[in-house]
Amino acid sequence: MQYGNVPGVDKPISRIVQGTVQVNTKDEAEGFALLDAVWEQGCTAFDTARVYGDKDAFLGRWLSSRGVRDKAVVLAKGAHHSFRKRVTPFDIGSDLHDTLGLMKTDYVDLYVLHRDDPDHPVGPIVETLNQYVQEGKIKAFGGSNWTTRRLAEANEYARANNLIPFACSSPNFSLAEQKQEPWAGCITISGPQNEAERAWYSEQKMPLFTWSSMAGGFWSDRFHRDNLGQFTGGLEKNCVDTYCFEPNFQRLDRAHELASEKGVSVPQIALAYILNQSELNVFALVGSTTGDEFRANAAAFDIALTQQERAYLDLRADSRQ
Repeated sequence: MQYGNVPGVDKPISRIVQGTVQVNTKDEAEGFALLDAVWEQGCTAFDTARVYGDKDAFLGRWLSSRGVRDKAVVLAKGAHHSFRKRVTPFDIGSDLHDTLGLMKTDYVDLYVLHRDDPDHPVGPIVETLNQYVQEGKIKAFGGSNWTTRRLAEANEYARANNLIPFACSSPNFSLAEQKQEPWAGCITISGPQNEAERAWYSEQKMPLFTWSSMAGGFWSDRFHRDNLGQFTGGLEKNCVDTYCFEPNFQRLDRAHELASEKGVSVPQIALAYILNQSELNVFALVGSTTGDEFRANAAAFDIALTQQERAYLDLRADSRQ
């Protein structure tokens, strides 16, 4: 495992972050076994969200029962839109206090706003988050699915008013680019067309907690040009609609080439592409369903990809040489 840091969080943060969406919270023994397995492999960071239902409470029970709250890094998200946009001081506070109560903890390490509302001024948002840092309820904060323009605006407000700025961002980033949003209000920095956004993050040195690095299952190698009609519902259909188009199949072909050459799997090549972004400070969110799957993900740290290989995988170069 490799580790990094985020300003305001005084713990090492594993560069692979285990998500809670895939954790079986209906069977506590099974769910706890998965969290135990990833913890034993060096994962210190866990991603949850108020909109995920019972995941906050389940993660809190595991942290308490294992006595690891002081070592674990909790990335909790709130202020997701529902029947209305909810990025307001009231909704931020409401979701944060619900998470703290359900998790039975005094604080979360990273509190990330799940969505943005560009119609809402950044000033009250920044001030509200600073208030909760001062109260000790969060250690640092960031935005998920925030554009670089809005992040820059928020952090300029923070600097001008002697406040703490956003410490991190959580956009989509994958070797596969999106042909459409998987859900409303999503922001991606994948693909050659988003090079300017990646350059901004590199310049700012802002930590990135990238979601869906496995492109909703596209890199599982179950989706092919000739079998898409069999995926008719749920997350599989979402993957087809979002990721299954010709440029990504070309990337998949090239991932097969490198996987065969390096003796690894296609998913490991896709994750290594994210983890080898030396110009970016990346923490990859993953949804491992078993300890073995997490172990395979962590093995991507051992796969070195040159800048030219990364450009080849992302269709920005015609060869690997």
